[in-house]
Amino acid sequence: MKVMVGGTFDPLHEGHKKLLRRSFSLAGKEGTVVIGLTTDRFASGKMHPVRPYEERRERLVGFIRDQGFPASWSIDPLSDRYGPAVDADFDALVVSEETLPVGMEINVLRRKKGKRKVDIHQIACVLAEDGRWISSTRIYRGEIDTEGHVLR
Repeated sequence: MKVMVGGTFDPLHEGHKKLLRRSFSLAGKEGTVVIGLTTDRFASGKMHPVRPYEERRERLVGFIRDQGFPASWSIDPLSDRYGPAVDADFDALVVSEETLPVGMEINVLRRKKGKRKVDIHQIACVLAEDGRWISSTRIYRGEIDTEGHVLR
């Protein structure tokens, strides 16, 4: 199975790790995971600072290698909210509660182009100790760490 997932992944936190684990689980041993990593230009629209693309890519590669996932994988630049998902041949898209609307938009655009719909697999966002979502914005504000421990 060919699975796509995308994000900025900065800082790489427990929610991102859950998203990636689910992607590799769906792909299986013989599958492929294509990770769209936002370019510096696309990520510049975030409400918080974002590390450079190459640094974010290195952290992703480190996590993937540490996990020892058996599926093949690639990390590709993502320069807009849809990336290649509108035109590419793949089976499933993994999204969070937060990005589910984008996944649904991708299937609408695929249908308009005569492409087959892809399965959308939504993960629940990971909660921090305070019961709120772990997010990069909260981490940059110093509210929580990458594991969801409250810092204030």
